[in-house]
Amino acid sequence: MRVLLTGARTMIATAWRSDPRKTAVAVALMAAGAVAAPLLAAALGWMTREVVAGAPGRAVLAGVVVATLAVAVLAFSHFAHLAYYELAELAELDFDERVVEVSNGSAGIEHHERAEHADTWTVLRQEGRRFRTGLEALLNGAGLFLAVVLTAVLLAGRNPLLLLLPVAAVPPLLAGRAAERVLDRARTATAEPTRAALNLFHLATSARLAGELRVSRVQGELRARHGRLWAEATRGLWRAQLTATCLRAAGQVVFAVAYVAGVLLVVRDAMAGRRGVGDVVLVIVLAAQVNQQVATAVSLLQDLQRMAGAYRRLAEVTASVAADAPAPRRGSPPRRLHDGITLDGVAFTYPGTDAPVLHRVDLHLPAGATVAVVGGNGAGKSTLVKLLCGFYRPSEGRVLVDGADLHGTRVDEWRARIAAGFQDFVRYEFPVQEVVGLGDLPRVSSEPAVLAALDRADAAGVPADLPDGLRTHLGKSYADGVELSGGQWQKLALGRALMREEPLLLVLDEPTSALDPEAEHALFQRYAEHAKRVAARTGGITVFVSHRFSTVRSADLIVVVEDGRVVETGDHAALTAAGGLYAELFALQAKAYG
Repeated sequence: MRVLLTGARTMIATAWRSDPRKTAVAVALMAAGAVAAPLLAAALGWMTREVVAGAPGRAVLAGVVVATLAVAVLAFSHFAHLAYYELAELAELDFDERVVEVSNGSAGIEHHERAEHADTWTVLRQEGRRFRTGLEALLNGAGLFLAVVLTAVLLAGRNPLLLLLPVAAVPPLLAGRAAERVLDRARTATAEPTRAALNLFHLATSARLAGELRVSRVQGELRARHGRLWAEATRGLWRAQLTATCLRAAGQVVFAVAYVAGVLLVVRDAMAGRRGVGDVVLVIVLAAQVNQQVATAVSLLQDLQRMAGAYRRLAEVTASVAADAPAPRRGSPPRRLHDGITLDGVAFTYPGTDAPVLHRVDLHLPAGATVAVVGGNGAGKSTLVKLLCGFYRPSEGRVLVDGADLHGTRVDEWRARIAAGFQDFVRYEFPVQEVVGLGDLPRVSSEPAVLAALDRADAAGVPADLPDGLRTHLGKSYADGVELSGGQWQKLALGRALMREEPLLLVLDEPTSALDPEAEHALFQRYAEHAKRVAARTGGITVFVSHRFSTVRSADLIVVVEDGRVVETGDHAALTAAGGLYAELFALQAKAYG
């Protein structure tokens, strides 16, 4: 009950914050329409009495009242829809914004790695679309409460025993709550197959992946797996729905027995001469309304519980992210690097796992250096980069920036002094100007800055080949959007990474995977030249991650990573002369490309 009340309070507070006037109008109209229903029953009883008594004048007046109340019952709720429909859209937007805020409000990204949060995110994405139903249920519930109170007063005036009729609504309500708990557990239990099925649906309907799917002829396999996953999720939900239906039916049977008994009680009084025909009509109509009120209450309770459950999940994941947040940091990054960045005994294990990805890494990246990190897949290169960017806190050890612990530095200030390009870059479906300019948000509208960044990334030719240059809208989400090749998208992402002209740390994590080795080598030479200019101004460090050993041979420092450990460091000449892992891998790649 506490979760339900909290969810209801949150919904009405959200609606009021979005538009107080529309919220007040919606509540007033819904309440008026709900109260008009039992008053209509009383008016029908009055009209029946006047007709039986042979008083045409009063009967006509009662008929006018009946017609007026009937119109009110139908019209008020309809006009309330006009008010709360827009409220619901605003509230859905508010819910989505809160989900986005929680997802992106943490300094790190640990919560995205936690398996226990994956199901929660899946349910939140689905349930956020149900706010209109939840708000409608809340407003209807407020009016329903008033209608039940008025109904109880009218029934008590005919026979005190009829007060038991609303009490008989309790079992269906309790059964409805139990049924929703069953469904809520089922939605959580089936979140994983649902999420996997949605992923397969995305793969099977993606225009970008259509070619590979057809060449590999896996469409049938994807459909089969999608069908099996949906069947698994549906079985779990179907069993829960069957259980929930049985619970609700049991509650309704209890009320049905009370309903029949109440009607028979009034009929008996009428036959004994204690009540008139109007009273019988009144009670029959009210009893029918109570039946409808119970059915409505069960349905509303289900919708309210479902939305309240969504808010509960949002509150839980918000609290979890807040609990993982580091203590407030007070330090600021240096304006210029003098010593460099040092990893002191750094080890790291991803949240929710037991196997370390990095093992007590000791490494010094000198100020002004161009550093290449090489190694096989899964060696720990990208994890090393994420620690440098401050996405995670090391499980052991420290990351020091000019001797100061990075964990004690204000993360927003550190992020403002670094730049990064990742293999899994974002394909912003914005105009080219913004796609690149977002790399340095204060200068997103500066055309010279964007063109300079594109030139540094050797990507000036991309907008030049587009119909509207930098103003060309990208992506197929828009009718006039232009789709780019993988290499073009990657070049724009590189330009975005190079928007900041004086970073203390520039990270390029496999940023040229869509380019051929020659193009990557040429780009690295440009990066190296740019890095020297940055180093002269800020002592900044450029870290370049690549699988291609021939590309990084001109780096000042090459770091070889294997199985989460730094096994070799040095420049190209020293490492090849040492005859270790780097020399072996370099020779193998040179032979392959030779």
